[in-house]
Amino acid sequence: MRYGIAVFPSKKVQDEANSYRKRYDPHYALIPPHITLKEPFEAEENQIEKEIIPELKKISSGTTPFKINIHKVSSFTPVTNTIYLKVERTEEIFTLNEKLHEGILPDNKEYSFVPHITIAQKLSDEEYSDVYGTLSMLKFDLEDKVDRFQLLYQLENGAWSVYETFRLGE
Repeated sequence: MRYGIAVFPSKKVQDEANSYRKRYDPHYALIPPHITLKEPFEAEENQIEKEIIPELKKISSGTTPFKINIHKVSSFTPVTNTIYLKVERTEEIFTLNEKLHEGILPDNKEYSFVPHITIAQKLSDEEYSDVYGTLSMLKFDLEDKVDRFQLLYQLENGAWSVYETFRLGE
């Protein structure tokens, strides 16, 4: 089965992201707005229960809740026509990402970690230019507190569902 690890921001941040995702993100119905902390990986359920969940509990209990800020959009062009809310770089989120790729957890980093919330993807070049041009002129003033992360699993239809939630500092 495929698993992943993500942070779901507050309703306020999700509502802001969804105001764009409804229109520009074909994955809108598959998963709520999120910050991917660990790319999808394959694991057996007994491995999840016996090894991965205890490791995630250890990581979460040793991590203090922290704040994130979002002030603008950015994109992954020219690699993909993906537009996202850019989460400002903090030591805490990068440390958490590193911890989720150590020890018994799969080190499946395909790309450098860029904390973000996708708001548009799979756009044509013309759509991308238009949408990014408009969104890049907007200023965002979003602050949020990260006090948990979720282990997710992927359903047969491609949607993601929460397997377990891990509270930071507990």
